[in-house]
Amino acid sequence: MFKIGEALIGDGNELAHIDLMIGTKDSHVGAAFANGLSQLSIGHTPLLSVIRPNLPAKPATLIVPKVTVGNLDDASKIFGPAQTAVARAVADSVEAGYIDAKDAEDLVLVVSVFIHPEAKDYRKIYQYNYGATKLAIKRAMEGYPTIDKVLDEKDRGTHPIMGFKVNRLWEPPYLQVALDLDNADTMEKIIAQIPDKERVLLEAGTPLVKKFGVDIISKIRELRPDAFIIADLKTLDVGRIEVKMAADQTADAIAISGLGTLESIMKAIQEAQKQGVYSILDMMNVDNIIEKLTELPEDLKPDIVLLHRNIDSERAKKESGEDLGEMTNWGNIKEIKKLIGNGLAAVAGGITPDLVEDATSKGADIIIVGRYITGSRDVRRATDDFLQHLDHDPDTMRLPLDEDESIPKIDED
Repeated sequence: MFKIGEALIGDGNELAHIDLMIGTKDSHVGAAFANGLSQLSIGHTPLLSVIRPNLPAKPATLIVPKVTVGNLDDASKIFGPAQTAVARAVADSVEAGYIDAKDAEDLVLVVSVFIHPEAKDYRKIYQYNYGATKLAIKRAMEGYPTIDKVLDEKDRGTHPIMGFKVNRLWEPPYLQVALDLDNADTMEKIIAQIPDKERVLLEAGTPLVKKFGVDIISKIRELRPDAFIIADLKTLDVGRIEVKMAADQTADAIAISGLGTLESIMKAIQEAQKQGVYSILDMMNVDNIIEKLTELPEDLKPDIVLLHRNIDSERAKKESGEDLGEMTNWGNIKEIKKLIGNGLAAVAGGITPDLVEDATSKGADIIIVGRYITGSRDVRRATDDFLQHLDHDPDTMRLPLDEDESIPKIDED
């Protein structure tokens, strides 16, 4: 057996964060247990968990301090409330049936315990570490979390200690405001009026980047720390360098020109993958969109395809009496998305609020708007003109705390 569990409970300096392993004495966990108990390190001396002196827990449990124990005061917190909290949690986990009592002699646990140096309240240290250890054991034995939960939550979760939120495009549609400006002061005034919503993406437009360099991305980040920021580089060459430069300035997505050679596009997409940012392939003035996407290898498709409105093509098709079906002013969006593994599609080009629902119903995930918003006397109202056609922010209705532990459904029959 080799089980892994984790839990965080409490707040303030007394907060408890537990990581643990459970396994048989002859497993890797057993070897880690023996090594930890016999190979001591300064400030991180492992110790057996005990309910009281001379009464160790069963299964045998080794506590490993995560934070360096620098003095007797720190040691007292570990050798006092934390030590007994972990031991009682292990014993109660056996009593609760999380660990089968018949396995108590064959199993061992290695538990990493976090105690903040400024923690003062021994009662809270005990309570939080008891709860976190027992919960971590339960989770370990039940195989929590499932891979489905990890995939469902990975783009929504926010780590409380980071101090900022990383937005991912996990639930379209979105409104992208293109800041195609050449004045930094004007940019600041406009951003101040744009609603701070997860549905709103901010684009550092090509004019901004050309005039102020990629550093303008960091400026936008200062103004909106949690925003999803796109760097509209329209890179044609040396894509790797430009993508890295923008990523270093905390851009979340990079726009690459579809007019570049396949080699240049692939290198830029590869660098975006390496940097962990979204790649956007901008198809402005590209005539052979389908061919271009088809020629790209499966592992080097863009995350987003940016399609521009082709009014002349649309008008010609209508005049010839063609059945447009799923065709839009931006082409067959759904067909194009399939070519990139059902990635996202962004649409741009003279979009007004009355076109939003038609575009999203035909497969558009990102609506890009420039002058309608940035040139408006009332930027907030102009933005709201579009937002009213989109759903509320994805997390608006989520509970303050994630429902990590579900309860069984009651059979009403």
